[in-house]
Amino acid sequence: MKAPLILASSSPYRKQLLERLHLDFICISPDINETAKQNETAYELVNRLAYEKASAVNSQCKGNGIIIASDQVALLDRVILGKPHTPANAIKQLSQFNGKKVTFLTSLYVLNSTTGQYESATDEYHVYFRNLTQAEIENYIKIESPLNCAGSFKCEGLGATLFTKMEGNDPTGLIGLPLITLSELLRKHGVNPLTQLPKAIS
Repeated sequence: MKAPLILASSSPYRKQLLERLHLDFICISPDINETAKQNETAYELVNRLAYEKASAVNSQCKGNGIIIASDQVALLDRVILGKPHTPANAIKQLSQFNGKKVTFLTSLYVLNSTTGQYESATDEYHVYFRNLTQAEIENYIKIESPLNCAGSFKCEGLGATLFTKMEGNDPTGLIGLPLITLSELLRKHGVNPLTQLPKAIS
């Protein structure tokens, strides 16, 4: 790979997901304002933030790298759900989900900072919540403390016990980085995990 691969994120979940592709990369935090604009739709929000994250990191790496940026929002009845940040907010959020479908939109923006070439995509994934008791909700929050997760749960952990079903093309999108779509975008930039394996696993 001629240019270094850069993940524009400080998220440990996205870092762990990208590590599954066995590509060498570094992480740079984009440190941007993620506040939604007035009348901005969920699709507009996640795509704008992914672009702004890539642009912020691009200015830091000075035109040398393939930058991967992503953003995610959760939607309930078309209302954007933020990260709960506190146990009380997490309990309130999960209580709203009883028997309902929650949609997750995850954007991707892959930029070659040398050539300016970019690819983008938005992944959509749905989770269907069963009817949860208050005790189940409170115990779940105590055990996993998903306070920095949109939707107040971690699907890779006990979050799976909250659902009746999951629906979508790529379950990794629900965690925050849709690897199927990302692999397709990276190939367009000449990066193929199956032909560029590190020496240790080649």
